[in-house]
This record gives sequence, C-alpha cells and structure tokens, in this order.
Amino acid sequence: MAKLTIPAEELMYPGHAACPGCAPALTMRLLLKALGPRTVVSIPACCWTVIATSYPTTALGVAVLDNPIEATGASVSGLRAAADALGLKDVNVVGFAGDGGTADIGLQALSGMLERRTNAIFVMYDNEGYMNTGVQRSGATPLGAWTTTTPVGGSSGGKPEPKKDIMGIVLAHHPIYAATLNPSFPEDFVRKAEKARSLAGPRFLHALTPCPPGWKYSSEETIRLGRLATDSGIFPLFEVENGIYRITRKGGALKPVDEYLRAQGRFRHLGDDDVRRIQEDVRFRWERLLRLEAESANLVNPGSLRFPGPWIGERAGITGTLEADG
Repeated sequence: MAKLTIPAEELMYPGHAACPGCAPALTMRLLLKALGPRTVVSIPACCWTVIATSYPTTALGVAVLDNPIEATGASVSGLRAAADALGLKDVNVVGFAGDGGTADIGLQALSGMLERRTNAIFVMYDNEGYMNTGVQRSGATPLGAWTTTTPVGGSSGGKPEPKKDIMGIVLAHHPIYAATLNPSFPEDFVRKAEKARSLAGPRFLHALTPCPPGWKYSSEETIRLGRLATDSGIFPLFEVENGIYRITRKGGALKPVDEYLRAQGRFRHLGDDDVRRIQEDVRFRWERLLRLEAESANLVNPGSLRFPGPWIGERAGITGTLEADG
C-alpha cells in the first residue's frame, strides 16, 4: 500500500464561498493540513475574508482573526506576543494575506514583522491582483497583464511594469526560512509548510494561486496552469534557509512560456515580440536562480551560529544562547 504523503486531517470545511477552481482555497486547505489544529490565522481584508469568515460563520477549524488589509504583519506580531505571554509555545501563528495585503498595502507591516524577528509564518497567496474588489492591478501583477486598471486597447497594452520581486524584498530581511509554493505540486507544498512549522523565527511562504475570473481561464484548468507556471520557469519552486538556496523542482529544460500565457485571457493581446521578451526575462531569472543555488551551496550556513534573541536560527522550543554550535 502506498504511503500517504499529505496529512488526512481536514481543517477547511465545505460550505465556503470560494469560486470554482480557486487556488487560494486549495492553498489554505493544504497549509492547514501541514500546520495542524494548533494554529491561529490572521487574515486581512481580501478574498479569504469573503471565502471563509462571513459573520457569524467560518469554514476553518482553527482560530481566525480578521484584520485591516495593511496590518497583517503587526497582527501576527501581537498574536505571538500574546501567545508567549500565556505560555502557548506550541501554537503556530500565521498571517495569510493576498498579494495586495502583502506586497503593496501590507508591505510596511510585513517588513516590521520580519525585522523584529517575530516567531511566525507569513503566507502570501498570490493571485496577482486585487481580485475580490474587481480585478485591479497590484504590484504582483505580471508585465503585460490585462486588469480593469491596466486595460488593453488604444495606447494601453496591459500592465507596463514588471511583477514585484517579493521574495527578493523578504530575503533582504534575512528570514530563517522562505520558500515558494504551488498547490499544483501538493507534496512539495506540504513538505515546505511542515518545514516552516518545525522552525522558529520569521518565516515566509509565497504561494502562486491562479484565479479563474481574474486570469480569464476556465476553472478546470487551475492545476494545469499552476504546473505550467513552474515548469516554464515563470514561478520556480525553491527554498532559502538561513541564506542557502535550494531549487525543489527541476524538470530538465524549461517549457516555453507561450503555452502558459496563451491559456489566459489576460495575456491574449500579447504579440510574438512581447512573448519573446517575457521568455528572455524568464530565462535570465532562472539562470540567476541556478547560480544562486550553486554559489550558496559552498557557503558556511549562517544558521550554525546562535544570535541574541530566543528564535533566530533555532528549532522551535530550544532556548537561545550566544554560543556557536559544536
């Protein structure tokens, strides 16, 4: 009998309000399977407050706190301080925000949470736009994408700016652990979420979450699109632990980006030259990631040192010291 690699326990219940094919819903389901019931989730104003927490009901089997869209980082810092004051050391404190509530409006609070070394997990579910308010562009919307605020026609050809590199911004804060997730690869997703749970300190998970109405594709294509995003190099899967990079999916030669782009109505206006430029950029970023993995593999892991504070570079539940290991 095959061994199950994904926990069977369900902490997300039927009856929620997610759209068919909603990858953010699958992301929450997989995340809670990995983290378990001793979890409290802080959710800002976003799709997920509509999906699961319409008063007086909830679709989640864990404690949930709704907060303003700009405040998730501050919220999880407060929740962690309260849990520690109550002696609840085994509770997973999680911020779960969309790209707008992470990379745009919530960026200041996220930066503060990371810089304070808050012992919590921040998850950005990235559907690349403000989807529940009308598909407006965000800083995470890709170059060339149609949204209602980056229309197509006349002098406008979709979003003229590139997608914000939120992983680069987060890694500049030196988190204990950061990783990209894709619910189209559930085993990789759960393994990384379980690893984040096992660590203590500031942790960040960036999940790509396709959105059928916002990206303009048929809902049954969500998993296929997610896999194409990774296998084309548009959204590579990797993790960074204490500064050491590791790519977690390498499928040989990257697939052309054309199939991924043409499957979405938001990119339907792109010409061959546009696709070629996107392909060149993806190839450059993939080669850069390969180099970061190779170069960091030869470095001394900074996590081998203990720093001031009870969380930095340590496993959950271990008391901090100022002494080097070994």
